[in-house]
Amino acid sequence: MLVIDSEIKERFPDLNAKTAVVEGVRIEREKGELEEFKQVVFEEIKRNYDLEGLKDDERMRKYRDFFWKINIDPTKIRPASEALIRRILQEKPIPRINTAVDSYNLASIKSGVPLAAFDLGTLDGGLNMRFSREGEFFLGIGMKKPKKLIGGEIVVSDSKKLVAIYPYRDSDDSKITLKTKKILLMSCGVPGISDAELNQALEYAMGYIKKFC
Repeated sequence: MLVIDSEIKERFPDLNAKTAVVEGVRIEREKGELEEFKQVVFEEIKRNYDLEGLKDDERMRKYRDFFWKINIDPTKIRPASEALIRRILQEKPIPRINTAVDSYNLASIKSGVPLAAFDLGTLDGGLNMRFSREGEFFLGIGMKKPKKLIGGEIVVSDSKKLVAIYPYRDSDDSKITLKTKKILLMSCGVPGISDAELNQALEYAMGYIKKFC
């Protein structure tokens, strides 16, 4: 489902991402069983991390280092997994979107690996990770208007449109909603993150979505 362009491989030889599909989902706004499970995961996170040392955790550091390399300040735009874990340690609420998004957010929290997800029904063809072209537009989730790209950003596209700026912002057009029936998951790697870590994140996400959706 995902092809990484040769220019990306040339610049970042050990960058990888993994994908998986979950079909037949029934997504709800919320579910009591899921809310209870969140608390179990949150307590585990509080035992395993502390706020002061989070930025120096080996896995978090790999994502932060990659963000600097692609000209993103990770103190302003944090890797998704770090941002979610940080909120838990600060006793701040985790955004509640729907049972599918909340499930894969939990997988990102537990694995420490950022995850993206796309409504498979909105995609045209397979996905391609590549460098953006100057003047392409991208409307991410939560953005009020499309952003004009300068060229050279790492993006993920289908045959017609951009679906993500990698590895931190998914497109509004392909987001997971209550109407979604098929989900394409993507575990987002950076140099130094192993295939085993990416696969583990996907396994968590698929397991949680199947359980709660």
